[in-house]
Amino acid sequence: MMFLMEYNRPTGKLVTFRRFDDASLARREQFALEMDLHHKGIAHEVVLLEAENEAAIRKTHRRYFEDLEQLLHSIAEMPKEHVS
Repeated sequence: MMFLMEYNRPTGKLVTFRRFDDASLARREQFALEMDLHHKGIAHEVVLLEAENEAAIRKTHRRYFEDLEQLLHSIAEMPKEHVS
């Protein structure tokens, strides 16, 4: 499964999150989104990721889904051997 995300880095907000079963369609949509943002002068991060499911993406790319406070809380809750 492919996941297309548009992320507004200055605000820390996920703007677009779409799922695709077809990788070719996902790449076309990524290109179209990047071109649209470029033409509008919007400097958002556009990411296309592949994973088995949405839960995997939410675990490996948490910064797109959680704000700073949530991330810091998660780190504080980690066992000491996982924090370096």
